[in-house]
Amino acid sequence: MFYGAMVWDPWLIVAQIVCLQCLYYLTLGVFLSFLVGTHVSHMSLVYFFDFATITSSTVVGRCVIASFLFSSVAGAGYMIYLIERANKCLDFSATLYIIHLFICLVYGGWPSSGTWWVVNGTGVAVMALLGEYLCIKREQREIPTRYRSNI
Repeated sequence: MFYGAMVWDPWLIVAQIVCLQCLYYLTLGVFLSFLVGTHVSHMSLVYFFDFATITSSTVVGRCVIASFLFSSVAGAGYMIYLIERANKCLDFSATLYIIHLFICLVYGGWPSSGTWWVVNGTGVAVMALLGEYLCIKREQREIPTRYRSNI
């Protein structure tokens, strides 16, 4: 991708959102299965979308919180390859978490837990800021040339 002129391509944006959302939930599922799956007998979508499972008062709840935060760090890593531009990281992070909020609304109602809001607010901040940092680092890499100058 050339970083000159910006071209409006809504299909690319939708594809990036879908890919980022799918990778986020896939990563969240992996972390939930390793961290929460060892403490419960049956895994379900409750751990993904029900605000009541995000609590700091139980071991399972703390594992769910850790899974969400680790997934946001992984999401920042995905943005290096999917989004590629630092100035778009906040937009895509916020979109991911807004879509997650709507899915949670459909699944279990309005999240009334303060812990849910803190965890997801922290997740969007970590994903956006770390994603921007990583994308800036990638954008600032020196372009490799084939021949070295001896000047």
